[in-house]
Amino acid sequence: MKNQVLELLPEIKDIQDVDLQNKVIACWEEAIAYRNWTNEELMSIPFTLLAENVNIMFIEHVRTCCRMGVACDKVLDEAYGERKTKVNRDYLIAGSLLADVGKLLEFDKKEDGTVFKSDYGKHIRHPFSGVGLAFKHGLPSEVMHVIATHSKEAAGEKRSPESIIFHHVDFIDFELVK
Repeated sequence: MKNQVLELLPEIKDIQDVDLQNKVIACWEEAIAYRNWTNEELMSIPFTLLAENVNIMFIEHVRTCCRMGVACDKVLDEAYGERKTKVNRDYLIAGSLLADVGKLLEFDKKEDGTVFKSDYGKHIRHPFSGVGLAFKHGLPSEVMHVIATHSKEAAGEKRSPESIIFHHVDFIDFELVK
C-alpha cells in the first residue's frame, strides 16, 4: 500500500526526514484501509461535502494545498531572508498532507460510489480523527498542531507559522468553491 500512497501523494518525497515520510505514509495507509478506498475513488470524490457542485477533487486539493503552502514559504524566504519567521518545511509539508486524512474516516461511500458524511463523521470531524491517526503513528506534535488548527474548530487558537500558512491556503480552495 506504500506505493499506492506515494502514487497519490508524491509530495511526501519532499519531506527531508525519512522517518517523518514513513509516518505520513502510515497514516494514509490506515485511513485508506479503513473504508477500502481505491485510488480512483480518492481522485474522484469532492474535497468537501460542505458545498454543492464541487469540482475540486480530494487528492487534487490535498496536493494543491501542499504545493501552495511550500510556494508561500519559498516566496517569504526570498522576500525576507533571515528576517522571516522560521518555518519547518518538513512539518509544513507533513501537516499539509495530513490535514484532511481524517476525511477518509469522516466520509463513507454507497455502492454506487456516492460519497456522504458517515455516522462517525457526524460526530467526529476530520481534524480530530486526523490528529488521532497522527498521534497513533508517532508524528510530532508540531504536525498534529497543523492538522488540529487548520479548520473552523480552531477559531481563536494560536497557530504556529506552519499552521498559519496551511490554514490560509486550505481556505483559498474552500472559499472559492462555496
